[in-house]
Amino acid sequence: MRVLVVSAPGVGHVFPMVPLTWALRAAGHDVLVVTSSDGLAVADAGLPVVDALPGSNVRDQFEQLRRQDPERFAELANRRVTDVREVGAILPWLTRPLLPGTMAAAERFRPDVVLQGAMGGSGLVAAAKLGVPWVGHGFGFLRGGQLAETFREHMADGFEQYGVDLPERRAYVDVAPPSMAEPEGWPMRYVPYNGGGVEPSWLAEAHKPRVAVTLGTVAPSMNGLGPVERIIEAAPGVDAEFVLALGDKVDLDGLGPLPPNVRAAGWVPLNSLLATSSLLIHHGGAGAAMTPLAMGVPQLVAPSGADRHINAAAVHDRGVGLQVEEHELDAGVINHLLAEDKFRTAAAEVAAEVAAMPSPPEVAARLADFVRG
Repeated sequence: MRVLVVSAPGVGHVFPMVPLTWALRAAGHDVLVVTSSDGLAVADAGLPVVDALPGSNVRDQFEQLRRQDPERFAELANRRVTDVREVGAILPWLTRPLLPGTMAAAERFRPDVVLQGAMGGSGLVAAAKLGVPWVGHGFGFLRGGQLAETFREHMADGFEQYGVDLPERRAYVDVAPPSMAEPEGWPMRYVPYNGGGVEPSWLAEAHKPRVAVTLGTVAPSMNGLGPVERIIEAAPGVDAEFVLALGDKVDLDGLGPLPPNVRAAGWVPLNSLLATSSLLIHHGGAGAAMTPLAMGVPQLVAPSGADRHINAAAVHDRGVGLQVEEHELDAGVINHLLAEDKFRTAAAEVAAEVAAMPSPPEVAARLADFVRG
């Protein structure tokens, strides 16, 4: 079987699909990933990748939009998405430019099925044009039941350009733990993939509770480093080690000298960091929320737009952490989360629930059966 994997241009979109893609390859199927910009980092997972929009850089796109249309930029940066149908304003801007490159790759590769990330809408057009099944892949708590219809509405020109409608045969992979969201489609265990790398020696040297901090790869460009500034201010009031895992492309010079218990770590695979952490503070991104759920680590979430409020609410409502506004990030709430056993208990319960969900190899077999009809 030949599987075309289509993703929006970002690691937060393509990394969640790596475990299922690995499982498909391990089962003997041919796979080809189509993405662009930061999403090309998936090549480090040992996967063949096509750049659907050579030369594009999603951060440059954000900055260009900020300069040329500040009102539009602010609307996208601060939009509070509560339903998949509300992402319509983002979809053409994010994925429409990838459509020609995706179609060219699909025509060359001739897949038997298209596996598409939640925001990679050009995969729907490719599946419809080639007359093959389409399988959507969730990445958090944004429900995907209306995903295909939403793409059809907001990328109508793309469907019309290629003379197609939605693929007739569709399915959906849902990685959200059932106790935290209404299940949709095929359940699958979330297996964290956060990129490879050599673990720094200090990971094994924690002498105090460790608090990991991440803002993902998109939020710093869209929303700034305000939450990190608040955490740095709070750190001296917490008997813990803080690790700022903000990647290698975030400029921290403007933050000034860091307190003795705060470490700027650059890029560290999040799952490796969380293996020795007692708490994760993050922005509400899907990967940032799902990784600690799989590892039984409590969370403190200050969401900053897009689907992040959905993820934050799911964390808060299940009791595996708290949702706060940026100005509420202080020593008091951090100390509360570190001290209360109820958050660790709930996080352990959800981790056990995640571990009991069907594995990527099981879902890969189900996908193959689906394609065979």
